[in-house]
Order: sequence, then C-alpha cells, then structure tokens
Amino acid sequence: MANRIFAAIDVGSNELSMKIYEITPKKGPRELDYVNSTVELGSDTYNSGKITEESIVKVCDILNRFKRKMKEYDVRDYRAYASSAVREAENSIMVLERIKQHTGIEVVVLSNSEQRFMNYKAYAAKSGMTEDGIKNRALLDIGAGSVQISIFDRQNLIQTQNLPIGAVRIRDYLAKYGADTVALENIMEEYVSNFIEEFRNLFINDKDIKSIIAIGDGIVNLKKVGPELGIDNNITRDQFRVLYHKVVETTPEVLSEKYGIPYERATLMLPMAIIYQSFLDNSRAEDILTPDVTFCDGIVADYMDKKGTLLINKDFDEDIIASANSIAKKYKVNRKHTQNVTQNALDIFDAFKSSHGLGKRERLQLQIASMLHSCGKFVNMNEGTKISYYIIMSTEILGLSHKEREEIANIVRYNHYYLPSQTKAQVSLMTADYMKVAKLTSILRLADVLDKSHRQKISDMKFTFKDNVLTMTVDTLNDITLETGVFKTKTELFRKVFGVKPVLKQKRGL
Repeated sequence: MANRIFAAIDVGSNELSMKIYEITPKKGPRELDYVNSTVELGSDTYNSGKITEESIVKVCDILNRFKRKMKEYDVRDYRAYASSAVREAENSIMVLERIKQHTGIEVVVLSNSEQRFMNYKAYAAKSGMTEDGIKNRALLDIGAGSVQISIFDRQNLIQTQNLPIGAVRIRDYLAKYGADTVALENIMEEYVSNFIEEFRNLFINDKDIKSIIAIGDGIVNLKKVGPELGIDNNITRDQFRVLYHKVVETTPEVLSEKYGIPYERATLMLPMAIIYQSFLDNSRAEDILTPDVTFCDGIVADYMDKKGTLLINKDFDEDIIASANSIAKKYKVNRKHTQNVTQNALDIFDAFKSSHGLGKRERLQLQIASMLHSCGKFVNMNEGTKISYYIIMSTEILGLSHKEREEIANIVRYNHYYLPSQTKAQVSLMTADYMKVAKLTSILRLADVLDKSHRQKISDMKFTFKDNVLTMTVDTLNDITLETGVFKTKTELFRKVFGVKPVLKQKRGL
C-alpha cells in the first residue's frame, strides 16, 4: 500500500477533534495535524435529552472547517464517529442527517463496546502488546458521558464495562446542588464511589490489578498540573493523591489561567480526578500509566486493522471471543458441550465455505452464538433459549456492534424456535440481516443436535461436498442413534437456505 493521508474525526460529547495522519506501509501512522473545538453536545443530551439547534449548527460549522483542513492535506479517506451524546439523543437520526446534508461528512454512531475496542486497539498499536505490557492492568477511558473500563489477563481482554459517570454528566447532574468546591467534591466522591464499588464487587474483587492505563484527553489535562509536583507520565498512587488534592483545592478559573487549559475543560478536571482516585482506591492499583492515546488514535488503528496494515502481531478477534467466553463462564454453560457444538459448527461452516457466501466476520458470529447458545439455562432450564436471547441482547460484547449482537441473539433464539417468514422477521428481527441469521441458525441447529446426548460422541468428522450434498462422515464406535435420528429432523432449514442437503453417516458402528 502506498502512503495514504487519512483523517480521524471524533464527534465527542464535549468537543469535536480531528487528527490527520500519514499512513505508511512500514512505519504505520504519523500524525500530521490536530485540530479541535469545544461544543458540549453532552450537556444538551444529558440535561434535555436532545441536541439543540444551536449545537447542530455549531457542529456543522466545525466539521466544515475540518473539511477545509482535510482538503489542504489532500486527505483521501476518513472516518467520523460519534459516541454517547449523539447515541443517547432523542433526535440523533435528524442530527446525523443534518450533518451529512450541510457538510457532506457521514458520521457513524458507535456502541460502547465498539468505542472501547477502538481505544484498546490504539493502546495495543502504541504499546506493541507485549504480555508484560498489559498483564494485570486495567484500561480506563473517562469520557464526557461515561467511563469505559477494560481488564486484561495476559494479552487478552477478559472483562469490559461501561459506567454512566462521565465527567460532563457528573458535573451537570450535580451542579444543581450549588455547593462550594469542597462540598461538591464530597458529593461527587459519594456519587462516583457508588458505581466504582459496585463494579469492584461484581468484576474485580478476585483480580490483581497492578496498574491503570489512562487514555483520552482527560488525563492529558490533569497531567498539566503534574510538572510542578514532580509528576511525569507514570503517576504513583501517592503522587496522584497529591495531584488530586491540588485539583480539589483549585478553582476551574485558576486551573484554566495557570495551566493554559480551556475553561470548559477545566470544569471537568474535578470529576475526572475523583473518578481516577476512586478507581485507584477500589482496584488497589499501584500507579497510573499515561501513554497519550486519544480516540482519534483508536480510529486510525481500527482503520489500519481492517485494512490489514496495522503493524502489530495481534488477532483482535481473540479478544472478542474472550469477552464472549467471560459471559459463558458467568452463566456456567456446559463447557464440554459448548466446545463440541462450537467446533462442529465451525467445521460445517468451513466445509462448504466456497458456496455459502459468508466470510470471516460471519464465522466469528457463529462461533460466539455457539458459545452462548445455552447460557440462559443458568436462569431457567425450561426457558433457556428465550433467556439466552435476552442475556445476549442486554450484555455488551467487546468489539461487536449492536446490530451484530442482535444477529447473534437471534441465531441463538431460532436455534430452537421456528424461524419466521421474511415479512414477519422485519419486525421480530428489527435491523438484523434476515438471510445471515437464517444461514447461521441452520448451521448451529445441525451442530447442536450432533451433541444431543451432551456426551461428545461426535468430535471428528470428514466432509465431502458434491452435487449439492454435504456428507458428514463420523468415524466412531459410539452409539449415535439418538444424534442420527434427531439430525434428520433438523435439516429442513439448512436445505431451504443453502439448497444443500446435509447427510450424516457413521463409518464404524457398534
């Protein structure tokens, strides 16, 4: 790939940012320019539920300035993403259409899990993702609307959560109390601690977190107070306590004037400091590491990863699988059965991949659906499938969009329920891709019944695909009468969606 000029645009809850990069095949991204402008979309959404007309006009003006800057650099490609302020706004669809009409820039709204995944990719690209570089660490990104927390185990993410305690949201929510700085600090601390303590009890009581990796613009502003306190990029627990008290004791006006921080950002430093301090206290982490990574860096890292040009030996799909596995463990799925179903499903998928029209991403969705197809049994044995659907729909899976998660939930649902007609599915499946769901469901049905006994009798199959017949030959001495009988009743959907007849044969029998 030749050198490419790329723009990453972050339509954030507190400001709009753009970084322009030169992407080279051997050296990766090199930052050429950075521009930003404050517009508090978060205050609109979190206070009134809608983005105001004034803010929409301002966003369009800023993006048009960004567009002129892109032209100066001859930018050939860009990605523009919005997060919680736009995502939660009642008029989000109208806002996005107005932006497109008046700027020509198409802004995509990300789910929390997608945003966290991009931030993770940014850090991965910068750190090189050595095991020692991320072992026993938590990635913390404090935004305007939420806090994103991800926990590492060796080189994979094992837990990720989003807490609704962003800096703007806290500032505006608690401003009505009209307290002085000290009183406000106490109120904020109590409010934040409630969320952080609950997160600790649910997810990290048994985790040994040594360090916090802080990314985003918030830590950048807090670090500006650091030099006079003898603090650099790695901030110890004791050093942060000193920095924390400095912020608490200093008004936003003084912080802005003394450290050259825009006033609106200075008003966010107190809630930012409280969140970091609370997480330090609850995680027992020894220090905070600040790699100077922003969401724009995550956007370019994600762009390069999807283009296959990210200079790091890392398969990020492994993290998505690890995230799904943490859900499976939480709901105590039958591990042996799930592993068998998953492997059989992937084997069937691979056996005739030349004709089914599905790719790598769909294979990943099938894998996750197989891993989680029975998680609802933990709640109710008789309603396991239905509850599995609701668990998947209500649980974010790192790196998956809402639409992808919806498709997985429906694959699991229709593994046991009748797949509705396409007309009816337009309502029941919402935005999900009907044919994708139908195809992957039909594969999961076969894979699931191949372990109907839950005794893993079928684990090694040979496949032949000829004349629209997919023959699965099992070399086993086990009695698979149950599996063979049920298999014949579960082939109809497969034949309908693929035009392929699946046949199960036993090479050796009892």
